[in-house]
Amino acid sequence: MKSLDYTERAVACFKALASGDAIGKQTETLSPSDVLRWYPDGISGFHGRAGDVILRYAGNRRYEWRIGETTDDTEQTLAVARALLGARPLSHTAVGRELLTCRKSIHPGVSMWAFHRQGDASSIALDGDGCGAAMRVAPVGVLYSPERWDELVRAACEASFPTHGGQLAICAAAAVAGAISGAMEGKPAAEVLNLGIRAALDAQACTSASKGKATLSMAALIQEMHADLSRHDDLRVNDLAEKYFPDKNENKVPLAINLALHTQSAERTILLAANLGGDADSVASIGGAIAGALRPETVNEAWFSVVQAVNADDLIQVACALARLR
Repeated sequence: MKSLDYTERAVACFKALASGDAIGKQTETLSPSDVLRWYPDGISGFHGRAGDVILRYAGNRRYEWRIGETTDDTEQTLAVARALLGARPLSHTAVGRELLTCRKSIHPGVSMWAFHRQGDASSIALDGDGCGAAMRVAPVGVLYSPERWDELVRAACEASFPTHGGQLAICAAAAVAGAISGAMEGKPAAEVLNLGIRAALDAQACTSASKGKATLSMAALIQEMHADLSRHDDLRVNDLAEKYFPDKNENKVPLAINLALHTQSAERTILLAANLGGDADSVASIGGAIAGALRPETVNEAWFSVVQAVNADDLIQVACALARLR
């Protein structure tokens, strides 16, 4: 594949990741009915003027999130990317150093809070099964092709260790990295799915130090959800909410991967996740990244223009740098 193709896919991946993050933030933690209470016509993009405080966050004591602003999902993605660009093979200590510079969503009750309180870049979390590792692992899939499989799986594990050492979290991160790696090659959706499942299975070898063992298999969860959703002609918010509402760790990453591969559209994936609510920003971000890499033409450029104007980060430069290294 030509370098230009990799660059196009990497840029689309990062654009959709950041756009999904910002659009999903509008409805994070809401139920589908509450989404409609705040947005009677549903989410169709950004609602309001770029840079203004999102109405439901006005007066929020932790932080007043702005329309178009990205969250810790994008911030930590850039942290992993900087660690990868700095030295390879990737180490959890290099990731840890970059994560200690992150400032968004650090409050009691989240894994990053404990990590920052400890202040040790070399520390390894022995538990934590949320999607915090999966949401930041896209750079690993952008950099490593399926031909560098062992490096890819190991890097996904290393990116997880600082905050999410539970088996479910590590395997979820590996699944996302594997899926993005396949999407970067333009492989058919079925092959992208299989790479995600394979990575989740192989990552189990990285979890021997975890506290206990997961009672659920991330690979099985992804595969079973795919089989179920494949029986439907269309994906509807109410149906998804009834069976796979993304407020549980076992639903979030499988849902993100399956939305991306069933729709093969970054825009459609992001809108489905945002209208679902729950962990909308992470599902939209992860799913958007996979779909964007797979089908760059489905990225909504108008959405990303808002994101770029509000955040003014080096997202595109970082994506291009990773693509050149691939």
